[in-house]
Amino acid sequence: MSESKPAGQFGESKPTGQYGDSEPTGQRGDSAPAGRYFDAAIGLLQQVRDEEAANIAAAGTLIADTVAAGGRLFAFGAGHSSLAAQDVVYRAGGLALMNLLAVPGTVGVDVMPATLGSALERVDGLASAVLDTSPARAGDTLVIISLSGRNALPVEMAMHARTLGLRTIGVTSVAYASETKSRHASGTYLKDNCDIVIDSKIAIGDAELATEGIEAPFAPASTVVTSALLQAVMATAAGELAARGIEPPLLRSGNVDGGHEWNARVLTEYADRIFYRH
Repeated sequence: MSESKPAGQFGESKPTGQYGDSEPTGQRGDSAPAGRYFDAAIGLLQQVRDEEAANIAAAGTLIADTVAAGGRLFAFGAGHSSLAAQDVVYRAGGLALMNLLAVPGTVGVDVMPATLGSALERVDGLASAVLDTSPARAGDTLVIISLSGRNALPVEMAMHARTLGLRTIGVTSVAYASETKSRHASGTYLKDNCDIVIDSKIAIGDAELATEGIEAPFAPASTVVTSALLQAVMATAAGELAARGIEPPLLRSGNVDGGHEWNARVLTEYADRIFYRH
């Protein structure tokens, strides 16, 4: 993870300004919104690959340590942050031991009205109640994803997880802590309450483009970047386990021959650490 490729691979310059409102000079030099969005997303992926390499490695090592020690893995995110959490659960090519820690009403936009999910992120006590009634226990690792890291739900989730003896990995945009006010009673942010923090580098507002004639900035990139960060962490963990002589408990696609049989073996072998089957 520490070796970076030449910046010229994806274009030597990145969009300037908060929302990438200047014409990029990347590989395509495309001034159309789609081309500008791809340039902005690629630039962010390059940035986190290079600047967050040490934190990605630390997170992957922690997950490998947890697996090797017989612990369980959990991922949590609310709203659109839940998408990245769900992407590492029961995933072809992913670790079978990663479980979704779901808070009812906050998993994506599956509630009506959708604004209810946003309101629940600001409710005190909800995270503690969910953790206390979950299978998570001391020695497990919890990945907490929150773009802003300012709401009560992710902050309390990290704080209470620590009191229960869990190790925590936070994936967030650290910039929010310097430009927004915390909504948790402690005045802290997700980044202040995790053992390892991975900064997604997403700008305040999560919109990469601005165009004359459109009043609001648009084209969010947080899901692209956060999902890539988590997959990089999972890849690191798998490599670390293999380096220790431990076969990573990986799932295969059910759409390839032998995939279902492979997965059945893995799910049976690790049944006591997998909670999405019952």
